[in-house]
Amino acid sequence: MPRPYDLSSITALICFEAAARNASFKKAAQEMNVTPAAVSHQIKALETDLGCNLFLRRSRGVELTEKGAFLFIAIRRGFETISEAVTQIRDRQETVDVTIRTTTAVSSLWLTPKISAFWKIHPAITVSQIISDVPGMTGRCDLSIHYGNPPENDGEYRKLFRDRIVALGTPAFAAEHGIIHVGDLLKAPLIHTSNEETDWTTWSDWFLALGRPAPKGRSFYVNNYMIGLQAAQDDVGAVLGWDGLVENLIREGRLVQLVAETIPSPAAFHLKVHPRATSRARLFADWLVKSA
Repeated sequence: MPRPYDLSSITALICFEAAARNASFKKAAQEMNVTPAAVSHQIKALETDLGCNLFLRRSRGVELTEKGAFLFIAIRRGFETISEAVTQIRDRQETVDVTIRTTTAVSSLWLTPKISAFWKIHPAITVSQIISDVPGMTGRCDLSIHYGNPPENDGEYRKLFRDRIVALGTPAFAAEHGIIHVGDLLKAPLIHTSNEETDWTTWSDWFLALGRPAPKGRSFYVNNYMIGLQAAQDDVGAVLGWDGLVENLIREGRLVQLVAETIPSPAAFHLKVHPRATSRARLFADWLVKSA
């Protein structure tokens, strides 16, 4: 019988999604508890099936091709829809006290370390994350984190923090391109996050706020902020950073502020407390707001 869906190997698609999200075959293999060779084999089989290259193999990692980025967006949306359905079907109340929904970037860069700190104080309260980059999908959760101004009459919101937006890169990148002043960035390679679903400040917005013209240097486009940050660490270009989110990357020296100029973020990060939130969820919400 003909298959109802025109799909490649599900295993290969899962390997591809993990490699694309991590911008690394090695990290994808660690996440999936397999060898990098197994991941590489699955992706090669997928590329053969599709008749195109999905990654550009670099010495220090991999980078999505245009077709690879297109496929990654589609797979990510599909997996998030499946995850949404599974989450709603599961009865998590017996094992999870608090469920919080947020994006990949906020989870990785800011929330996960916060949860670890919370557990040291309240080890009996379990906190589960739902990771999704699709706006508007909240599902069954007690709390959710949002970037932007809260809509009126849409429940209870609490402000977490409001960043300043800085230009980030590596010291090697700054030295190679002679970046000292903000004007030097106008002709330097820049990494742009192209995601129409998120109202992030762009490089053009950033330069305009500083009274500067649009940049003229080479542009590299990615559809995921975490991939953009990794590309910056690989000396591909400069990337915009929300200093509250990328604080650990700067502290560890993986990225540095390239110039002194910054602009305030046009919006803050807020915590939404959903009507189903329990007393334990509200305890975590209170702690999270204070810690921010």
